[in-house]
Order: sequence, then structure tokens, then C-alpha cells
Amino acid sequence: MKKILFLAISAALALTACNNKNENEAAEVAENPEETVTGLKVAYVEVDSLMSQYQFCKDYTLLLNKKGENAANTLQQKQRTLQQHAAALQKKYESNGFTTRDELERAQNQLNKEQQDLAELDQRLTNELAMENAKLNEELRDSIQAFLKVYNKAKKFDYILSRQGDNILFANKKFDITDEVVAGLNKRYKAKPEVKKATNDDKKAEITKK
Repeated sequence: MKKILFLAISAALALTACNNKNENEAAEVAENPEETVTGLKVAYVEVDSLMSQYQFCKDYTLLLNKKGENAANTLQQKQRTLQQHAAALQKKYESNGFTTRDELERAQNQLNKEQQDLAELDQRLTNELAMENAKLNEELRDSIQAFLKVYNKAKKFDYILSRQGDNILFANKKFDITDEVVAGLNKRYKAKPEVKKATNDDKKAEITKK
């Protein structure tokens, strides 16, 4: 089973806040593009920093990882049971424990059914995690865009870009608004009860280990 991590941030983020331009302004852009570009207000957010500092990301990465681990443990346990059953069937066959061919075929059919059930469970759990991952990425995008809509009323940026890796080859640090955005997002963020429980359980487990 593939482990699903809550890291689809590039697809989830659409950090663009554009001021509406009327037709006259559009004509000015065509006539004098340099002047218009010079007047643009642009800022950017470091995606890696946002991921590591925005509590929403931290909480739900923990939650999804826990669910992924639980699913993997369930599958591993069922896999061990299946292997034990297969080994017992093989041993019985080698010791001539099956009195009739029909009895052997029934045992083999049962083993095949258990293998199929395990494969279907694996697929179902993987799909459930993928769907939850997609849902949370959508919530992440919506929460960021909702904040930026309010944030940009005062800032009035023409574009707020997301920077990750080398998708932007150069950016002047003075246009970096990551800290402001993260602080604003964390101020607005309210963890759901199930998330609080998961994070509290994790903290207790860490204290117990120490």
C-alpha cells in the first residue's frame, strides 16, 4: 500500500490576487507595457515555509499519516494471517491431510477468496486516503484564498505568487510576504475536534516515549 502524504501543495495553491482592469487600462498596457509593468505590485509566498508553519498543514499531515499508518498496520496483519493460512494449507497438502480432491479445491478456493478480499481492502483504503487527501488540499486552497482576499484589500497587490523550488528563478526578498500570510492564516485557523484529539494523542505519545 502506498503511503499518502499531505504534500500536494503546488496543485492546491493558487495564490493570485489580481486587481480588475477596465478596457481603457487594457489599451494603455498595449501602448506602453513598460510603464504598466513598472507599476505592478507583486509579492510572493514561500510554499515550503507555509507548509511547515501553517498549523492546518501540520495538523492534517499528522492526521493523514496516522490514518495511513493504521491502514498499513491493518493490511499487514491480514497479510500475516493469509500467509499463515497458506502455509497451513501447504503443510496439510504435503502430509496428505486432504481426504478428497473436493476438500482440497474448497480450501484453495477459500484461500483465493481471502487473497482477493485483501487486494480489495488495500484498494479501498488507498482510495479513501486519496479522496481525503484531495478534500484537504481543496480546504487548504480555499482557506488560503479566503485569507488573501481579505489581506489584499489593504495591501492591494496585483499578483501574489507561490514560490516553490525553482519555479521562480529569482525573487527579491523584500517582496516576500510569507511571514505575514502564515501569521494571518494561523490566527484564523480553528482546529476541528477530531484534529485536536489526534494532535493531543500524538503529544501524549511523545511524552510517554521520553
